[in-house]
Amino acid sequence: MPKKNIRASIQFGALPYRTRADGRPQVMLLTSRETRRWVIPKGWAIKGLKPADVAEREAYEEAGLVGHIVGKKPVGSFHYEKLLPNGRLLCEVSVFLLRVHHQVADWPERAQRETEWFDPIDAAGLVQESGLADIIRETILAHVSEAGGA
Repeated sequence: MPKKNIRASIQFGALPYRTRADGRPQVMLLTSRETRRWVIPKGWAIKGLKPADVAEREAYEEAGLVGHIVGKKPVGSFHYEKLLPNGRLLCEVSVFLLRVHHQVADWPERAQRETEWFDPIDAAGLVQESGLADIIRETILAHVSEAGGA
């Protein structure tokens, strides 16, 4: 495919996690609106917001999550093809680690999505994008080990 026909866009996503009372980490995934695949919250840049703030906002809007971004930089990025009415768009998602404090009872996209907490290895097996699976496995396990919560 010629380069001029490839459109790429940047999105910002949150990898939501929490640590259970027994010290084991969990990752929250949610379903996409159209295909019902397991994904992480993500969205387009918003004028006036830093990328990490966009990721945090998307986590609230799509999954009702309240928490804080860990670190100042993305923990990784992955690519996926977004299906649009007029074709496909290659998207790169910069992923920020979101430590979840709680999930609110009601949020903007609650009726459009399902959310569930998973063991990181299980979550990595449920997402279709191999790059996202790698980020889930490597980031959550490494972060919890470094934080002493494993």
